[in-house]
Amino acid sequence: MTVKLGIPSKGRLMDKTFDWFEERGLTLKKTGSEREYSGAVEGIDGVELVLLSAGEIPRELAAGRIHLGVTGSDLVREKVPSWETRVMELAQMGFGGADLIIAVPSAWVDVDTLDDLDAVAAQFRKNHGFRLRIATKYHRLVRDYLREHGVADYQLVDSQGATEGTVRNETAEAVADITSTGETLRANNLKILSDALVHSSQATLFKSRAADWSGDNRNTLMALENMLGL
Repeated sequence: MTVKLGIPSKGRLMDKTFDWFEERGLTLKKTGSEREYSGAVEGIDGVELVLLSAGEIPRELAAGRIHLGVTGSDLVREKVPSWETRVMELAQMGFGGADLIIAVPSAWVDVDTLDDLDAVAAQFRKNHGFRLRIATKYHRLVRDYLREHGVADYQLVDSQGATEGTVRNETAEAVADITSTGETLRANNLKILSDALVHSSQATLFKSRAADWSGDNRNTLMALENMLGL
């Protein structure tokens, strides 16, 4: 039996994850060629490294096909319904930070809060006969957040490309997107609503509640948690 640890397969998130474990006495490394998604764990027995895209890791955790996984906290909340019942946060890792926010055109000088957005959305529907469009990749998180804050007259439109450009391209009136500095939003003449921080995301180590934690796997987890100071 082995504990499968899912790690982002490339880029800055993979490198930072490797560094985080290295600082705690575990060496993670890719094996084979750049195109091979295989790896090894040194410093503890019974742990297998699985290299996946950050977007795949939430699904694999929820299904119990991997025991542990590192991915953005935003991705788990977006991709896994009732996520707290299916995975558990073990450690926030202190990197990969970005905020999921709602932004509107800078020209909307009287719109600064969600209450303002709600009023504008209601007027927009009266004027145009359809709901104000908010472009986003994060439908679950944004829908839940707007419901909690009483914003009603809107529709979410899917954006899998450059979300910030949808207002300029007239395919949406507002956006909900991840940002770390806000520079791209400002370059597209957008401003962040003052009270519309939907989620502050960072790389997080998650544990699957659905995976097999019996026998040796439970002992391996205890040893791993001890090494990581959890």
